[in-house]
Amino acid sequence: MVRMNVEPVAAYDPTEIDDQPYDAAVLAPVLDRDGEHYLLFTKRADHLGEHPGQMSFPGGGTEPDDDTLLETALREANEEIGLEAHEVEVVGQLDDIRTVTEYAVTPFVARVPDREYVPDESEVAEVAVLPLSGLLDRRNYESERRDHPYYGDIVIHYFHVDGYTVWGATGRILVQLLELTTDFEAPERLDRDRSRV
Repeated sequence: MVRMNVEPVAAYDPTEIDDQPYDAAVLAPVLDRDGEHYLLFTKRADHLGEHPGQMSFPGGGTEPDDDTLLETALREANEEIGLEAHEVEVVGQLDDIRTVTEYAVTPFVARVPDREYVPDESEVAEVAVLPLSGLLDRRNYESERRDHPYYGDIVIHYFHVDGYTVWGATGRILVQLLELTTDFEAPERLDRDRSRV
């Protein structure tokens, strides 16, 4: 039975970012299926202007009616996959991250029920529930260094599970979540270095 210990997330003091033009929040949903943990991701619709077809956690940009970033994450999760706020047990918060689209993204980790979630086709192509065991399998992980014009030297993490690839901002969030809750450690030795290409 592959499970994560979410207690360190509850006790974690996250680093917040306030130097980006835009704010966003995502929910990293953890569900329990037959005694094992799974993480829920969405595959973004191909027609979206930003990050089409990429894997992400449910979430999005803040709106004027959102009083808090957690409200943003819960509202977006409801709009994207039909997750109701009363079904969510928020565990804690991870470090904010910067994205290439100038967002400061705040990730929240939450327990959610194992049920069918229906994607809103205007934003989400499909819902993917991926096993923790697959995400932790080193054969499914690779990394590379890139020279980013805005952020400089960065490491990109890739998780290939069940035909899906989680990478980019979601990959960075996933690495921190796994390092806090399991014995996963992103290896120091990278698979590729494209920063000098």
